[in-house]
Amino acid sequence: MSYEMIALLMFSSLMLMLLTGQRVFGAVGFVAVVASLALWGDGGSEMAFNATMKLMNWYPLLTLPLFVFMGYMLSESGVAGDLYRMLHVWMGSLKGGLGIGTIVLMVAISAMNGLSVAGMAIGTSIALPEMLKRGYDKRMVTGVIQAGSSLGILVPPSIVLVLYGMIARQPVSQLWLAGAVPGLILAVMFIGYIVIRCHLQPELGPPLPQEERDQITRKEKYMLLGAGVLPLFVIFSVIGLFLMGYTSLVECSAVGASVAMLAALVKGRLNFLLIHVTLRKTLGVSCMFMWIIMAALCFGAVFDGLGAVKAIEALFLEEWGLSPWQVLVMMQLSYIIMGMFLDDTAMLVIVAPLYIPLIIALEFNPIWYGVLYTVTCQIAYMTPPFGYNLFLMRAMAPKEVGLVDIYKSITPFVAIMVFALILFMAFPQITLWLPELVFGTK
Repeated sequence: MSYEMIALLMFSSLMLMLLTGQRVFGAVGFVAVVASLALWGDGGSEMAFNATMKLMNWYPLLTLPLFVFMGYMLSESGVAGDLYRMLHVWMGSLKGGLGIGTIVLMVAISAMNGLSVAGMAIGTSIALPEMLKRGYDKRMVTGVIQAGSSLGILVPPSIVLVLYGMIARQPVSQLWLAGAVPGLILAVMFIGYIVIRCHLQPELGPPLPQEERDQITRKEKYMLLGAGVLPLFVIFSVIGLFLMGYTSLVECSAVGASVAMLAALVKGRLNFLLIHVTLRKTLGVSCMFMWIIMAALCFGAVFDGLGAVKAIEALFLEEWGLSPWQVLVMMQLSYIIMGMFLDDTAMLVIVAPLYIPLIIALEFNPIWYGVLYTVTCQIAYMTPPFGYNLFLMRAMAPKEVGLVDIYKSITPFVAIMVFALILFMAFPQITLWLPELVFGTK
């Protein structure tokens, strides 16, 4: 059997196992270990062992549990709820103001958390009931929350970009900076859509009633601005100190975790129950990531041993005669298809051993490609019929919000994100100018 056929058999076996409902790390690791034993005999068992040792010696991996802990500590302690109350009071008088405030909240949560799931949970528990109670259209509400929560994997400190950096061997600091501007551009596009749509159809996002606004005194409004101080302090402690060169990547994650606990203490909400819940959730998510990365390393080692990357490069460029840009478009389409069934981490694990070396061989910038991958994952999350975010929203939303409503709610936001993806592909400097400015790289 040729090496190309073995690689195809491995990939098809992996997809088959995933379709049966197996956990991602179990399917990836199992296929990798079986293939290595079949190809190289007893010596193939060393691949899984080496992957484990490489993971245990991976110092930057310490950032994962620390960032996850920081995010859960902030969400469980109610810091995000206080921030939404401030946005609710200051923006509620605008048409679609609560929707705009929700996008701003999601950007802030992304900058404090790095996980889209946390943004979705906070949005559905805090913002969704408030907007529905005030007469917002349910499709507008669910679309805003899904689109806003997707920013969590793009705006620094994105954990997905940390994982990409580890697997692709790219500097996380540059990836964070590369994702910052596209993330803010997407947020501005979402806000622009809400403003225009609610101006044309005010019934979709009515402003707060005048009598409710009159109940809030000017002094109370200015006092509520204090709710934004803690999130800004947390964001600066994580990203600001890191970019200024005072902390390393691991150190900034430790500072973020410590500041998150300090924020909970200042709010008077730091207690044993909060710490217990936060640690349990952190342990669950961190262990999941570790198993997935270990399986990815083993799977990638087998693919490297087969020379699958060279075979695929020859297939695309020599046999099919595709240009580098056509190959890039095919990669993005494959992410959208896989995103109907898998989350971002699973997609990265499965195709990283193939795509990242191919991107480098085609002389594309791997930092730029990391942002394209992340934006495409955001689109895939919200693409019917099986988008990850669609079912997450259905599980968290109230009963009156049906799956059809969720499907229809996301259509304009997906269109915006597709336009943004084309923009970032056509003009790479949108992504790269900030890393080049800070680090002087090209």
